[in-house]
Amino acid sequence: MPNRRLFLLSSAGALALSALRFPVAAFAEETFEVTHTDAEWKAMLTGEQYSVLRQEDTERPFSSALNTEKRKGVFHCAGCELPLYSSETKYDSGTGWPSFWEALPNAVGLREDKTFGMVRTECHCRRCGGHLGHVFDDGPPPTGKRHCINGLAMTFTAGATS
Repeated sequence: MPNRRLFLLSSAGALALSALRFPVAAFAEETFEVTHTDAEWKAMLTGEQYSVLRQEDTERPFSSALNTEKRKGVFHCAGCELPLYSSETKYDSGTGWPSFWEALPNAVGLREDKTFGMVRTECHCRRCGGHLGHVFDDGPPPTGKRHCINGLAMTFTAGATS
């Protein structure tokens, strides 16, 4: 259970980073199967989902109910409903965001992210291009990867896991 101090420090850090984020023309050179105008995306998504999926924002840590989701099921893209992650690969990383050690096959795309003066691996829905989060090399076996995903970028369906 996170303590109040960790929560406040994480929240302050996330807010500071989001204020420093450089504007990005997301996916300008890529094309995707599912496309909508900016106005259509705004009408389809909540304001918070739009900020994360279409503007590459980050939700506050420990703010998503999906972070503590324990049921068997599948996490889908909130923008186009593509199945992204199985609950079988979800684990508690302690970071405050839903974390997975592997995506479902042909679910996510990866690209280099050089925002905030650092180099990271950004992951997005391969079908609609929606920003999901980042992939880090500090995850558990068998992959050693941590897909650190915004809960706002996903929906969850309980039941089958793949």
